[in-house]
Amino acid sequence: MKIAIAQLNYHIGNFYQNSERIITHIERAKAEDAELVVFSELSVCGYYPHDLLERKEFIENTQRAINKIVKACSGIAAIVGAPTINESQRGKKLFNSALFIENQTVQKIIHKTLLPTYDIFDEYRHFEPNKVFETIDFNGHTLALTICEDLWDNQPTNNSFAKSKMYITSPLEELCKQNPDLIINIAASPFSFDQEGNRKATLQRNAAEYQLPLVYVNQVGAQTEIIFDGGSMFISPKGEIVQEMSYFEEDFRIIDTDNTSTKSLQTREPAIAKINRALELGVKDYFEKMGFKSATLGLSGGIDSAVVAVLAVRALGSENVRVLLMPSKYSSDHSITDAVKLAKNLGIEYQTIPIQPIVDSFEKALNPIFDGLPADVTEENIQARTRGVLVMALSNKFGNILLNTSNKSECAVGYGTLYGDMNGGLSVLGDVYKTDVFELARYMNRNEEVIPENIISKPPSAELRPDQKDSDSLPDYAILDEILYRYIEQNQSPDEIIAAGYDAETVKRTARMVNMNEYKRFQTAPVLRISSKAFGFGRKMPLVAKYNL
Repeated sequence: MKIAIAQLNYHIGNFYQNSERIITHIERAKAEDAELVVFSELSVCGYYPHDLLERKEFIENTQRAINKIVKACSGIAAIVGAPTINESQRGKKLFNSALFIENQTVQKIIHKTLLPTYDIFDEYRHFEPNKVFETIDFNGHTLALTICEDLWDNQPTNNSFAKSKMYITSPLEELCKQNPDLIINIAASPFSFDQEGNRKATLQRNAAEYQLPLVYVNQVGAQTEIIFDGGSMFISPKGEIVQEMSYFEEDFRIIDTDNTSTKSLQTREPAIAKINRALELGVKDYFEKMGFKSATLGLSGGIDSAVVAVLAVRALGSENVRVLLMPSKYSSDHSITDAVKLAKNLGIEYQTIPIQPIVDSFEKALNPIFDGLPADVTEENIQARTRGVLVMALSNKFGNILLNTSNKSECAVGYGTLYGDMNGGLSVLGDVYKTDVFELARYMNRNEEVIPENIISKPPSAELRPDQKDSDSLPDYAILDEILYRYIEQNQSPDEIIAAGYDAETVKRTARMVNMNEYKRFQTAPVLRISSKAFGFGRKMPLVAKYNL
């Protein structure tokens, strides 16, 4: 059977655009003699709509879009993903469904069984799980149609989702009792830098276990924090990848399920290259889907703002990025010259506003209250908040969206100033540890020096007091990031981390800093997610909890 795989970039709630893109690719598939064209999970409305699913008009608009798509299915069949109404009036009001459309009619609706309720996923909040397992008969073939996790239920993972006790066997196992000829899985599988291998292994294992060809259709594009990387594929009954589609970009392929000999695989990329592409896509889609055009940020001469500037230019174009240099009396000469050199390398507009006169005016105004008290973090924060006011003024005056430049290491331990350097409409590096920020910078310089070498090689510093270095109050980032990774991504306890050979006091201090700064992270911009556990709505921690460390 000739099947078209349409790997597209959808926009949540943009029913006109989504349906037009789906119809365009139905027509393309028909023109290329495909019998069936397959789209990804919740493709009609975009993934994930959250509480928009509770709005009557959202579901009505979904149905209108489905009706348009149904009319286009003449001479070809299609599979699309959409929320559908639970007509039984028992349980949740909706299903997460796959619609099989043929002859301008919805012939069958398959509902999702295993609804993820972990990390960034909250599907059980809105959807009723499927309890009936049916295959689809089409053109002499029997299709086992599954939706995302229904194919992942036997995947070993630390982030396992709750599975109802009513299921003795897996959805795929139930479907395979009906002797299908082909497995089709429509998905919305987000990117994380260590996910690709697990995803492929699961798909290949299922194809080989049931000795069936498997068509996997993912989507691409960013929906605020969540980034979908594509990588749709066709796998042979032996578990071999026959066709592997592009990552981080739209793609369209016609596959022949009877031909499993020709292999078309993507070139393997290192993890840092994938992270770079994911962040670029995250910035680009956030601006496009929000209707924003231009960005601004404070360029300090440090590595974080340098990496964000490069990502912004590559995502939006140099003409749409402007930066502000805001030196204080503690700023080193090389920080200013490094920032200027980077701006010129990128071809972006830059201005300089020395902040010392503004900081002095704040300190003078506060002097009657602070008189006789020693300088401390208060004075440092005044500098950060002065810079925050200035870049927000540019944002307001010129309509430039401020990009936050804080990295995950800083966010984790609270090394950021609320209403200062934590300002921004989007946190670009909030899920990237400091050690990986350095690796990103080196990757960006792989062909030519875009980021001045001095920015990469000099010791990290906030430059808020004389001769300040991050290492004055933090462990070396190589050690800190390993501890943070174990504590956040792997969810290890301090005792487990100490048992792995890390210094006990360093581990406990780090854990305390992570816990006590949750209130700061609660107020920050959306964080582009590139790991298995990012700060934001995928990591819900109470602000007032008592931690016994």
